Amino acid sequence: MSDTLITPVAPPRRSTAPARRRIPFTALLPWTVPVLLIVVWQWTASTGIVSAEILPPPSKVLDTAENLWGTGELPRYLGASVRRVAIGFGIGAAVGLVLGFLVGLSRVAEALIDRSVQMLRAVPHLAVVPLLIAAFGIGELPKVVLVALGVVFPVYLNTVSGIRSVDPKLVQLGRSYGLGYPGLLREIVIPGAMPMILTGIRYALGVAWLTLVVGETIASSDGIGYLAQNGRDLLRNDRIVLAIVLYALAGLIADQLVRLIEWRVLRWNINYRKGNRR
Repeated sequence: MSDTLITPVAPPRRSTAPARRRIPFTALLPWTVPVLLIVVWQWTASTGIVSAEILPPPSKVLDTAENLWGTGELPRYLGASVRRVAIGFGIGAAVGLVLGFLVGLSRVAEALIDRSVQMLRAVPHLAVVPLLIAAFGIGELPKVVLVALGVVFPVYLNTVSGIRSVDPKLVQLGRSYGLGYPGLLREIVIPGAMPMILTGIRYALGVAWLTLVVGETIASSDGIGYLAQNGRDLLRNDRIVLAIVLYALAGLIADQLVRLIEWRVLRWNINYRKGNRR
C-alpha cells in the first residue's frame, strides 16, 4: 500500500478590518420627500421661478438662522416656545389621562363628567384667547393655559376609547387567575389601552404646537411665533419661513420622542416592533 500524501489546507484568513455597517434603505426612504422638496425649493428660488422676495431660498433662511443664533435671539425664542409647550402639554395630558381613566373605568364618572367634557370640546379653544388675555393679561399663563386646553381633549378621548377597547375576555381571564382590581389595571387594562393612549398623545403634541402658534403671534415678546410676527412687521419673509421650519422640526422631534416611547412601552406588540423598524 502506497502512502498518500495529504497536504494540509490553511484556514481562510479573516479580515481584521472592521466591517462597514450599511445604512438600510428603509432608514433613508422617509427622508426622500423632504430632501427633494428642499432641492426643488432652492432651485425654484434661485432660478426666479418663484420670487425670492416671496419665498426665500433655503440658503437665505439658513443664513438668517445663523445670524439670529449668533445674536442669542434664536436660542431664547426656542427656549421660550419649548418651555410653554412642555408645561402646557404636561398639564393638559395629566388632566386628560385622569379624566379618561375615570370615565373609562366608571359608569358613574361617565354620567358625571363625559357630557360636560363633550360640551367644552365643541367650543374651539382658540376662541377663548380674548377671554384668557382679559383674565390673565399677556404673560406666560394665557399661553400655557391655551396649550393645555388644546391637549386635554385628544388625550381624554383616546384614553377612554383605549380602555373601552380592551377585550372583556382578557379581563375575565385575569379574574380567573386571581387578579384583583389593581392587578387587572396593571396587567391587562393599561397595556391594552396603551396603543390608543399613545396615539392620543402623538396627536395632542401636534395640537400643542399648533395652539402655541396662535398664542405667540397674538401677544408675545419672544418665542417662535413672535419670530414670525416680527418678520411680518419688518417685511422679512426669511424670518417667517424660518419660524415655519422651526415649528416643523419641533413637531418632528416631538413625534420621534413619542415613537421612542412606543417602542419601549409596546415592545410586546409585534406590530409596533415592525413599525419602528421601518
